[in-house]
Amino acid sequence: MPKRAVKLWLMKSEPDVYSIDDLKRDGSQSWDGVRNYQARNHMRDMAVGDLAIFYHSSAKPPGAAGVCRVCRKAYPDHTQFDGNSEYYDPKASKESPRWWMVDVEFVEKFPDLVSLQAMKDDPKLEGMRVTQKGSRLSIQPVEKPHFKRVLQLAKGKTKLP
Repeated sequence: MPKRAVKLWLMKSEPDVYSIDDLKRDGSQSWDGVRNYQARNHMRDMAVGDLAIFYHSSAKPPGAAGVCRVCRKAYPDHTQFDGNSEYYDPKASKESPRWWMVDVEFVEKFPDLVSLQAMKDDPKLEGMRVTQKGSRLSIQPVEKPHFKRVLQLAKGKTKLP
């Protein structure tokens, strides 16, 4: 069976909740609390080794802050079963989980944050989902040329396969 090509993603996190600096400190972390079906489906499509732009949302300015790598494929998000969690889902069961998460590991923090405005202003990033009006999805696929361009703008050192 041929090896699956590495897929590229963008994963949004509010930096006051969990930032690229937190991931750098921790080394790896579960990406829990996603409660959008399309974002969940993207996570279920992720494989170990996939790369993601770590994006700071709800920040001033919002933008690409670094790179992380999927280090554990999707598995049921434990917060859906915890009645004390803000992510609790009474319709979910361990036999039939509704929500999934992956684990990610730190790859790099960019020397320069690439703001959303800088991405929108760059013609080479035309069509990148995060730059499109109304694009609020917390996990989204990224095309290789767009990922490379963000790395260039950020002066990132991550090498793409």
